[in-house]
Amino acid sequence: MKEHHSRRMLETLDNPIWFALTTEHQLLARSRGLARRYLPDISPLAALLHPSNDAFADLRRLVSPGEQVALFTANPLDVPGDWQVDRSRWIDQMVCEASLPPPSVAPLRLWAKDVPEMLELAAATEPGPFLPQTIQMGGYFGIRASDGKLVAMAGKRLQSTVFAEISAVCTLPEFRGRGYAQSLTTFLAARILAAGKIPFLHVKSENGAKVVYQKIGFRVRAAIYLTVLSLR
Repeated sequence: MKEHHSRRMLETLDNPIWFALTTEHQLLARSRGLARRYLPDISPLAALLHPSNDAFADLRRLVSPGEQVALFTANPLDVPGDWQVDRSRWIDQMVCEASLPPPSVAPLRLWAKDVPEMLELAAATEPGPFLPQTIQMGGYFGIRASDGKLVAMAGKRLQSTVFAEISAVCTLPEFRGRGYAQSLTTFLAARILAAGKIPFLHVKSENGAKVVYQKIGFRVRAAIYLTVLSLR
């Protein structure tokens, strides 16, 4: 029975955005029928309960013409003609049920006052969408250089009752090779596990960071399909 329950819980990661927006992140959601999305200044992520024409019609009511939204699904989507697919690809979804010990020196907590620097770092490193209010999705932490400059960060993005996603893992190019990404990810994974949740993340299969995540204790759970859409 316990194994069956664990398997069912893992299956919620086939539609992680939906389960975040219907549990821990309900207050950050815009909702209509079979569709959910984050508020536009928080994240472009959106979800359907199931990928039907009715669900896409509900999503249409939540999106402005020309606006992009991104979906994670277990399989490629059959997209209605009133939507344009701007980008789509398979990515790896990794989970961690036991991690390395956290680093001896904890990264610094980042707050709303740090958002301008976080946006600048995200623009320079392109770890995925990071918007002015993305910080509302969860705790973000960073590492600063000796002169105080923010040079690396990571944080929690999608959060449901069972899982918490690590995202926005990035380091300025001139500071790479110092283990900052590994330290941040290990620190966050340990915090999530200590809170009784399971850490997960998404990474491109060809991204070298995947090896780092495996060393920490992450394993590939499944391939997830990323689709970026805009309303015609």
